[in-house]
Amino acid sequence: MNKPFTVGITGGSGSGKTLFLEKLIHSFKDEEVCLISQDNYYKSIDLQEKDENGIENFDIPQSFDFVSFEEDLKKLQSGEKVSRPEYTFNNESQKAKIMTFKPASVLVVEGIFVFYHPSFANLLDLKIFIDAKEHLMLKRRILRDKVERGYDLDDVLYRYENHVMPAYDKYIGPYKTEADLVIPNNKNFDRALEVIHTYLSSKAASASKI
Repeated sequence: MNKPFTVGITGGSGSGKTLFLEKLIHSFKDEEVCLISQDNYYKSIDLQEKDENGIENFDIPQSFDFVSFEEDLKKLQSGEKVSRPEYTFNNESQKAKIMTFKPASVLVVEGIFVFYHPSFANLLDLKIFIDAKEHLMLKRRILRDKVERGYDLDDVLYRYENHVMPAYDKYIGPYKTEADLVIPNNKNFDRALEVIHTYLSSKAASASKI
């Protein structure tokens, strides 16, 4: 198998990465595109670092098992299958299912820190940064964590102010200049989505002819 084309997608929490990815890959076949998310490499809650108030901070690079994340990406690039338990966001009532990732012509890797570790970033052929204004990212974070995941609003706001934004300023935002493409997502990303979809379609089609 020829080495797949690997795309890294990052951006601040609430920038719209998840929606962008859902729209990007839904029309591709499994053998064309494989999506692997950093979220499934969170360390267990007992291994998470706590802030000065004893609150676990899930928004620092140390929160993730990047060794396994990098190893699994290299396996996929080498044509190997990868299995990984689904991350359930510490929901004890939800049983984690085992996910299997299969090699594909295009690998899409997403997460807030995929540009941060040099050895990991060097595995990427294309770097995409999804950008949005701070007030929009906060609004989207509230809707996601409070409405979809049932988190307490005070907890959401505390984490955003004390964990999310400091992490963005230190570990995410500075790497925007290293991206090949920066996509503003303040209103919509439809045109950029169309361009990237067309480009990855051409990569998948080229690989199928080899």
